[in-house]
Amino acid sequence: MNTRILIIGACGQIGTELTQKLREIYGTDNVVASDIKKSEHEVFQSGPFEVIDAMNFDQVSNVVKKFQIEEVYLMAALLSATAEKNPSLGWELNMNSLFHVLNLAKEGVIKKIFWPSSIAVFGPTTPKQGTPQYTVMEPSTVYGISKQAGERWCEYYFNKFGVDVRSIRYPGLISWKTLPGGGTTDYAVDIYYKALENGAYTCFLNEATELPMMYMDDAIKATIGIMQAPKESIKVRSSYNLSAMSFTPAEIAQSIQKYIPDFIIDYAPDFRQDIANSWPSSIDDSVARADWGWQHEYDLDSMTQAMLENLKNKK
Repeated sequence: MNTRILIIGACGQIGTELTQKLREIYGTDNVVASDIKKSEHEVFQSGPFEVIDAMNFDQVSNVVKKFQIEEVYLMAALLSATAEKNPSLGWELNMNSLFHVLNLAKEGVIKKIFWPSSIAVFGPTTPKQGTPQYTVMEPSTVYGISKQAGERWCEYYFNKFGVDVRSIRYPGLISWKTLPGGGTTDYAVDIYYKALENGAYTCFLNEATELPMMYMDDAIKATIGIMQAPKESIKVRSSYNLSAMSFTPAEIAQSIQKYIPDFIIDYAPDFRQDIANSWPSSIDDSVARADWGWQHEYDLDSMTQAMLENLKNKK
């Protein structure tokens, strides 16, 4: 495969693993990683890398043309908890970067876009259990507002200009390879680190907060899967619901205790509790499964086993 790919925000939680997987599939030289600055990050060392400020159209356009990019994965974003601390930056980064790649596709410079949405597009008035593909969306966070607006723009550019933009609404994502990045669901990553480090964890959500979650391997599988699907299979041009499992902090603690029996958890909810309360508890992703064959592989216990084994080996 000689498809030329650019990943914007390649050093983030998803971008790191997505870059590695795409380079395995398409070849290292065909996958250009980019982020706002150079670092000793593995994606910088393992293949082509360009410094790009995602809010700077000229920088994005120049790299796209320099490498004759055909597909862009726009992973740069300010996540939920971080964006609440700086709303204007959260809006500008999340929206301006999307417009840049949509307009490049409108001009025919690039052929296909992946843009991630999130369960943050839902809000307190959304049905919490089995949230359907089409439902009430009244997000109450800056991140959610920007993602909901972005979905509308993606659909608009497809309908108006034929832009081939594809999107999924990520649930909370859990990975052993990268540290938490400022999201409300990050407790489900940090808890594994703390379980191995000191056998205890203080959670910033209460014990009964059920949220949709997914192991990172499944998220990468879904991201590449929707991009490789035939164009005619992609019938939703806003964003697809995506799901694998839902659990509470108490349930993930019980899963960890199957491998670390002495692990203990306590609770000190903070401002992120209000954010979590506005999100669904479980997601109906039957449309994605029917349209382009999405299937997850990991449940809570298999994810816990993988997380603990990999983090032990990482140390």
